[in-house]
Amino acid sequence: MKRVILLCTVLMITACSSQKEQQSVTVYVSEDQVFSEPILKDFEKETGIKVNALYDTEESKSTGVMNRLIAEKNNPRADVYWANEPVRAEVLRQKGILIPYLSPNAKGIPEVFIQKAHYWTGFSARVRLLLVGEGVKHKPDSILAYTAKAYKDRAVIANPLFGTTTTHIAALFTLWGDTKVKTFLEALKQNGTAISTSNGESADFVAKGRYAFALVDSDDAVSRLHQKKPVRIVYPDQKKGEPGVFVVPNAVMMIKGAPHPKAAQKLIDHLLSRETEQKLAFADCAQIPLHSGVKMPQDIKPIDQIKVMQVDYEQVAQKLVEIQPYLKSWLEQ
Repeated sequence: MKRVILLCTVLMITACSSQKEQQSVTVYVSEDQVFSEPILKDFEKETGIKVNALYDTEESKSTGVMNRLIAEKNNPRADVYWANEPVRAEVLRQKGILIPYLSPNAKGIPEVFIQKAHYWTGFSARVRLLLVGEGVKHKPDSILAYTAKAYKDRAVIANPLFGTTTTHIAALFTLWGDTKVKTFLEALKQNGTAISTSNGESADFVAKGRYAFALVDSDDAVSRLHQKKPVRIVYPDQKKGEPGVFVVPNAVMMIKGAPHPKAAQKLIDHLLSRETEQKLAFADCAQIPLHSGVKMPQDIKPIDQIKVMQVDYEQVAQKLVEIQPYLKSWLEQ
């Protein structure tokens, strides 16, 4: 009888311990805290699961928490990583830090935004747009406008060694090949294109009339519209035979050896939900839902109305590393 009581006690303690373990989840986040924190707070309210969040700082954007995950590989502390783009997700996958998880809420997201073995799933995206001054008579409709005589000394682009500009160029390398992209970049430079410090600075230059257009992220473009700046948005390369718009989705993934796997799956399901995508669409970041039919503001087009650049993000991640020496040399010329 004593043995039965002892066994029951052990089982109860184990069950309580397991239940307590699943009442919290640790997530590392590269998406801006001002946009991601409300989403995580909503998850806490809806599930009762406490979220321990570690956010990237502006100084170490997208690399700080990624490097921490790499350092913690043999002793993982995080359950989930919420990246603001999929390239870092690919780095982690290749280093054996992730474990596959196919969320039921991934249904309806286009396959191009889901890692084929389900190591990460994309959601709520930025797209790369042309922000054009309202007074520009002949508005550009392709990134090739950077090489056109009509825009000589009239265009600006963010430093290609950093951020989404680097990722975009890496994507072009995978799509066009080395020779065509290098020819494009050399012509861009010869056409007097200015180099800014960021997409935000590029957007401000266009808003002030200093340059005719700039290639920027959709959130930078929409924010200038909301500020009533004299600018217009152009979705580039939408014609037949053109590459389409480069899309930069958020990506969520589960960490291998996650201390709280069940809670991790619930959080991933929450982030991939249509409700979360709607909230991020109406936030100031104005992110585009990857599920079709999600309610969104009129400032941005639904993903199914945009010709999207068809790229393999795994190849983009590999190319991004390969082209760094070339881009540094290109800038120094």
